[in-house]
Amino acid sequence: MKKEREVQEINASSMADISFLLLVFFLVTTTMATDEGLSRQLPPMKDPKTPDQITDIKPRNIMEILVNSNNDLMVNGEVMDVKQLKEEAKAFISSDGSNEKLPEAEPVNIPYLGTTMVATAHVISLQNDRGTDYGRYIEVQNELVAAYNELRNAKSMSAFKKPYSELDADQQAAIRKAYPQAISEAEPKTYGGGK
Repeated sequence: MKKEREVQEINASSMADISFLLLVFFLVTTTMATDEGLSRQLPPMKDPKTPDQITDIKPRNIMEILVNSNNDLMVNGEVMDVKQLKEEAKAFISSDGSNEKLPEAEPVNIPYLGTTMVATAHVISLQNDRGTDYGRYIEVQNELVAAYNELRNAKSMSAFKKPYSELDADQQAAIRKAYPQAISEAEPKTYGGGK
């Protein structure tokens, strides 16, 4: 009679160590997709001892933007498509003060640019409903920031013959002084029925 051959067992004692090392390798080398937020600098903390100042802003210096829970956009009381917002904002921001419906402007002496008419008192007031989609909120924010970016880039090209992103820090500061970003975000409210 033939002798049965014994099957040798595979030594699996180091299998756990190898699995652990592979797991660590993939955790270390894999990049995680992260959500990007909005690039905004928060105002400094208010000193509680300082009384509130009430600032009187003329209506012509305010661009009111409301986004309701149906994601409809209203600019200064008129319904508007988001695709039109950037051009409307550019006209508002770059006001020279001659149009009564646009912000007042004053001459400002800016290094590298000389005396320039700047809408220093302009404010873009953005308020959304609590039921507004986050995607719509970001879309409105992107259009407003794009308006500032396009104006700054155009000014950079005319003054320095190169894009805003290629300017040195002092030149960029001069362009920002010509088009100061003034976006005010109010706390969300509920207007009528929510989603």
